[in-house]
Amino acid sequence: MSGQGQPSNQVSSVYNELRMEGTLTDAVLKVGDDEFPVHKIILCNVTSYFRALFTRWSKQEQTIYSIEGMCPDTMRLILDYVYTGSLPITENNVQEILLAADQFNILEVIEACSNFLIELLQLNNCISIWKFTNVCFHTELRCKAFRYILEHFEKVCLCDEFLLLSVEELIDIIKQDNLNVRQENIVFEAILRWIDHTPEERERHFHILLKKVRLALVDITYITTTVMTNALVQSNESCLSIINTAIKAIKRIVTNRAPLRSISNSIARPRLPSTILLAIGGWSGGDPTNGIEAYNIRADRWTNVTIDCERPRAYHGTTFLKGYIYCVGGFDRVEHFNSVRRFDPVLHTWHEVSPMYYRRCYVSVTVLNGCIYALGGYDGHNRLNTAEYYCPEINQWSIISPMHEQRSDASCTTLQNKVYICGGFNGQECLETAEFYNPETNQWTLIAPMNSPRSGIGVVAYGGHVYAVGGFDGNSRQQSVEAYDPQTNSWRYVASMITPRSNFGIEIVEDRLYVIGGFNGFTTTYNVEYYSHENNVWSSACNMEIFRSAVSCCVIAGLPNMAEYVTSNPQLQEVEMED
Repeated sequence: MSGQGQPSNQVSSVYNELRMEGTLTDAVLKVGDDEFPVHKIILCNVTSYFRALFTRWSKQEQTIYSIEGMCPDTMRLILDYVYTGSLPITENNVQEILLAADQFNILEVIEACSNFLIELLQLNNCISIWKFTNVCFHTELRCKAFRYILEHFEKVCLCDEFLLLSVEELIDIIKQDNLNVRQENIVFEAILRWIDHTPEERERHFHILLKKVRLALVDITYITTTVMTNALVQSNESCLSIINTAIKAIKRIVTNRAPLRSISNSIARPRLPSTILLAIGGWSGGDPTNGIEAYNIRADRWTNVTIDCERPRAYHGTTFLKGYIYCVGGFDRVEHFNSVRRFDPVLHTWHEVSPMYYRRCYVSVTVLNGCIYALGGYDGHNRLNTAEYYCPEINQWSIISPMHEQRSDASCTTLQNKVYICGGFNGQECLETAEFYNPETNQWTLIAPMNSPRSGIGVVAYGGHVYAVGGFDGNSRQQSVEAYDPQTNSWRYVASMITPRSNFGIEIVEDRLYVIGGFNGFTTTYNVEYYSHENNVWSSACNMEIFRSAVSCCVIAGLPNMAEYVTSNPQLQEVEMED
């Protein structure tokens, strides 16, 4: 790295030789017992700190300057940087260098060290890095360290560093709406672990910490068998009062009665999820729709976030890439689209990007290596075996090798740096065949066929396998689900869906496989359910507001305005806060 005001490499080499020889030096920096001869003019050229030190904070004839609060090794590294522009930052020295750079106001070194620490963030150091910003404040580093703690809280709370938090720091973490926990009881158990580290000092904080747990989101059985039986709860009337309030709130939510004005909203407000599932467009009530709904997994609720100015489309593909949502191809009853629309979820604006080479209704879309792949589909005349990919950096589509099969109404996914596409319709029959694309060789390879033909299928990578879900086999809509193992090139059936369906949305949210809407053989549906590969069970989720098939879904994350796409339980919106 080269510093602000650094001379050329050739000149700096000369200056450094003079420093090492002690030639023409006019000052000495004294750090502990070590002395460093320097040239005042060189140090003044790099940072305003030394200019002030040499011209305003000391007498003109002074030549020896004591530098406090620094070790000689760090001073040596800083001077090497000043004279050469080179600074070897390591995990062992980065904090000392950052403190020194902060003291000397060397902005480029501050930025380099902060970026190094950001890249270094992991479970076992994120808390210490966050706490370090109390000593050496850097806005971006502090924010990213804190965000890392919130996003990975379930694992961070099991690390040794977690036990070293102060009560104020712990409260600051667990009170956040965007604390990423799938179950609120994790917060309760984290508090107990923190207290058990030094119970004689920390038990007195239990009451204030318990108030930050959103107990109305906890299963009532867990509250009665685990929370209420805890010794700290039993010995504290205030804690028992908090729990009784939570139980009342849970019963009120379950029975759907009017909310009590005495219930504290903070114990029932869902946490903000780290990801939001969007269902976009589709076929509803005999016409295409432009409806967009956002699913909050924390509250198990959908919010309508439709942008009315956007043109309706169905049988399209949707994906989220680098902060933008792309809607690819589709059909609006009149036109088979080759157009691609890009939505900015922060600014809520739509823009058209470069169109595809082919019109593609019933298209299959996925992302690989930062590019969008659009495969097969129907152009209004023919079922397609063509495929192409879009590079957003250059706003350009490129043709790749055609598939072995003509496939419309198929579905695709990405696994292990390959694009897999399964099923579909070739114009005569529903397909059971599947194949993958290798971008390194630009070749398609057929794999073992599925156990059942599937058109209007949902395909997604999940748990190291390719899942083929539902669809139409030529006779009826399917409930069945099968998973492909690339290691054995074989398919196996897993648990069937609760509801048969085709032409539905499919996505992974927090290690659950969600299927959204579709056609069940009799009617378009708003039904939603999810699958867990850990227990091989399907469960019902909250229904959408809009009945629709031919819907496409994507998952968004990392937006500064995620809260705009979240809804809380409507039964809790009228509940007032209680001090």
